[in-house]
Amino acid sequence: MALIMPVEDGDRYTTNPTIWVGVAPDTLTAAVAFEVTKDIRAFLDGLNVTNIDIAYRETLPKSSPGHGPALFPIIEDGEPLKEVIENVSVALSLPISGLKTTMQCTMGPYFHVGNRLLAVTARHNVFRPEASNAEYRYNASRPKKDVVLMGNPAFTNYLVSIQAHIGTLLETVESINRKINTLTIRVRDGVNIPESQIKLDENVAELGKIRTKIDVFKAFYVDIKKGWSKIKRRVIGYVVWAPPIGVGVAPHQYTRDLCVVELYKDRFMHLIGNVLSLGPEYTSFKLKGLLHECDNVPSGFKYPEDGLLRLQGILTAEQVKNPETKNLQGNPFRRVLKRGFTTNTTVGTVTRYMSFVRKYFPTGNLESIELPIIPHENETGTFSKGGDSGSTIVSPHGEFVSLLTGGTNKGTGGSDITYSTMFEWVWELVLAEFPDANLYFENMAAFLAAPA
Repeated sequence: MALIMPVEDGDRYTTNPTIWVGVAPDTLTAAVAFEVTKDIRAFLDGLNVTNIDIAYRETLPKSSPGHGPALFPIIEDGEPLKEVIENVSVALSLPISGLKTTMQCTMGPYFHVGNRLLAVTARHNVFRPEASNAEYRYNASRPKKDVVLMGNPAFTNYLVSIQAHIGTLLETVESINRKINTLTIRVRDGVNIPESQIKLDENVAELGKIRTKIDVFKAFYVDIKKGWSKIKRRVIGYVVWAPPIGVGVAPHQYTRDLCVVELYKDRFMHLIGNVLSLGPEYTSFKLKGLLHECDNVPSGFKYPEDGLLRLQGILTAEQVKNPETKNLQGNPFRRVLKRGFTTNTTVGTVTRYMSFVRKYFPTGNLESIELPIIPHENETGTFSKGGDSGSTIVSPHGEFVSLLTGGTNKGTGGSDITYSTMFEWVWELVLAEFPDANLYFENMAAFLAAPA
């Protein structure tokens, strides 16, 4: 097939190179332009540069729109949006996805290197399955591997969940209105006063609170839909380093599934550090009951008043082997928590032993050491499901325990056993690549204000 060639019609003209001078609208007079042009001409003559046109145009510089809206601050228990804010707040366990991948997953802990803000997740979360397993380092000459807050399916479901909350609140309004009508009739007819009046006042007050909450939810929904719907408005960072996924990695023979993401600081202006929201799923009484079951060996867990567990310290493999707590049968064990994209906050159990995992492939078998977490015996659900990979698993004291990498099941919707890699070993890898990495932020305001 012959090449398609462009066809020109008419004569081609080539103009002189032009120096464009931008000026604010309605600020330049002909006299001033003439004087400025003479100065520019004199400068060009000194360089022996000729045949240059000089032109003026009215224009206003526009500031860069940045990388998108900042994530929301973490809110405490009891706030109206507590049930829905987690997906777009700066608390740990953000729901993430690769811009060009379909897997939905969870982001792990934050850390900083100087003034750069970074975070950890599992490599398989943001790399395509068919992609090369070679070590990846960001190269400024190549396109970035962008990481987004919620892939499109997850974001659509998120909007639906907000609408569902609004729908539930509207149903509550209808129910309260019926009670108010009934109580109003009783008060009018003098039935069971003053009890009817007290209940009427209580329901009227509750109705006002619910209507205020509906207004807050509706405004939040409009804000999220308008400002976050385009996926490029949800880009929060990009991959800067990912070692190859490996099993049986020396010296601990563990699974290496790690990825480091550099985050855009302007999207994390409300960051307060590595803080795990315990979420609205458990009351403080319920969570204490799951973590504290043996009277003679207390768990040491104290439910934070704001529902936010501050993380500090890294649990070692040796500490995992020698837990200080015991179950009702007197056997040593350790409770752990995590918050993930799919299952939110869950409580599980770590035994004293690592798990030896063998995976079978046509080309041979692969073996590795994992830290297993089993579901809590008093909970009906599982500790994790698909989408929770990358979650930070922590102790009730707020220590980093492990990074969630996968699980196994018998065909159920979740994992009978959740597999993870000791965070102690993950952090060794991070420090080898980023020697100045630090999980703790001493002066957050100064850090966020400093350019990366």
